[in-house]
Amino acid sequence: MRARLSLTSGALACALMLGSTAAIAAPGDDPTAPPGGTPRGGADRAERADRAGRPDLRAERGPQHTSGGEPGLLAPVVPQRLLRFAQRSEPVRSDVAPGVSLTRWDEADARGPQRFSLLTVDPSVAGVSLDYAGARNVSGTATLPTLLAGSATVAGVNGDFFDIGDTGAPLGTGRDLERGVLHGRRSGWTSSFLVDKRGRADIDEVALRAGVRQRPGMKVTNLNSPFVEPDGVGIYTSAWGTTSGYRVTSGQRRGVRMVLVRGGRVVRTRARLSAGERIRGTLLVGRGAGARALGKLRKGSRVDVRWWLQGGPRMAISGNKVLVRDGVVEVVDDREMHPRTAIGIDRDTGEVLVLVVDGRQEVSRGATMVELAATMIDLGADEALNFDGGGSTTMVTRRATGVLGVVNTPSDGHLRQVANALQVRYTPPRG
Repeated sequence: MRARLSLTSGALACALMLGSTAAIAAPGDDPTAPPGGTPRGGADRAERADRAGRPDLRAERGPQHTSGGEPGLLAPVVPQRLLRFAQRSEPVRSDVAPGVSLTRWDEADARGPQRFSLLTVDPSVAGVSLDYAGARNVSGTATLPTLLAGSATVAGVNGDFFDIGDTGAPLGTGRDLERGVLHGRRSGWTSSFLVDKRGRADIDEVALRAGVRQRPGMKVTNLNSPFVEPDGVGIYTSAWGTTSGYRVTSGQRRGVRMVLVRGGRVVRTRARLSAGERIRGTLLVGRGAGARALGKLRKGSRVDVRWWLQGGPRMAISGNKVLVRDGVVEVVDDREMHPRTAIGIDRDTGEVLVLVVDGRQEVSRGATMVELAATMIDLGADEALNFDGGGSTTMVTRRATGVLGVVNTPSDGHLRQVANALQVRYTPPRG
């Protein structure tokens, strides 16, 4: 654990000696637009990444840091003894709603300055709830304030990694309290924040379980995912939006098949995939062995498609890496610094801790995965999960005026459209 020191009047001199390029400013009031200094080349960097091409995030070996795949700054190599102490500004705390508070502070260590924003949520307070928030279609994206629009929303952050620049769909698990299971995968990208059957927050693996009753050997691998696993079968529902053609087979055109089920019976089967069509019923898309299995389903035959989530959570949203498990750091990357979003659980208090760290800016360098995990432990988290970072990292809270204001400074210089979000709601109890 790093020693915590108040940021004194000598902070500027210390920050400069430690290699930062700007003084550390105290956090201000919640704004309605990204506050603070100007991100350093965020938009240009994103454009360069677009031109250079991004790795395929949909694959199992996708990047561990951001959906955009932008390269991170490398943390300066400094003696470990110099990283044990960090100068810290006086935290600025404000109440967002009963059971929900926001705390903001700055730090500087031998690697440079950092800016933090922390939501502390007590789910035991009457009227407080945590939910999944997404666009109307699973394959749709929107800015965080748009995703979280609603009178009961008091705060939220960006959530899962997503298929940026293609389908736009999230890579992992998603279950909404009202809409039910929206998307998921049999394996990979299943590490999730969840609310269990008893209403308790947890971080665990939440995998998709699905099958076709009449074909128990059929390997169903995905629900409303940006791609179908090789030799697998993916399920697509009206929640997905319109059909995406060969984008969901990673461009594979041979050895694929789609079967449309409506009213429990096959109404269409063919070896070509459509694009831009509204899904009326349940669409099954297969690749390789999955396509051959679908080829055995004849038009008019009875087909019962079922899906659910492992453990039966009420609500779930995925990240990619478990940062902390039972109070122990689970990650090893201490080199790449990025803007970060993380969620944790303090088992002693039952509080949910939601943290964002700004990055790629003069006032905040970002954090490595190891630093992020260590900070979550410092804050009291016994379990913690990494959400999407980079230009996606965004936190909002509701101001007294009723407007959802952006708390941090997104590194793109503007609000990125993201796939989903963790929503914090407060509804005053009746009576």
